[in-house]
Amino acid sequence: MANSKPSRLPSAAKHMRADARKRTFNRARKTKVHDCEKALNAAIAAGNKEEVVKLLSACYSQLDKAAKTGVFHKNKADRKKGRLAARVAKMA
Repeated sequence: MANSKPSRLPSAAKHMRADARKRTFNRARKTKVHDCEKALNAAIAAGNKEEVVKLLSACYSQLDKAAKTGVFHKNKADRKKGRLAARVAKMA
């Protein structure tokens, strides 16, 4: 997705390189969150309570890390955590 046109200023080229690096890290973090949520939903569907408790904790951790690094807004991470907790409570 990088612009093929060369930039005029060295600072602009530097920003493009930094943006590409940040995009890589942000996508990796989002993927980890998505995979964790997917695994939790599968465990909820299977009805495996021990696995659900373990995965819920892991999802909380991934969401907190994403919020801390700026991938997600803090409120979005909190909202996702609340919805996951509600889904787990509904299962029990």
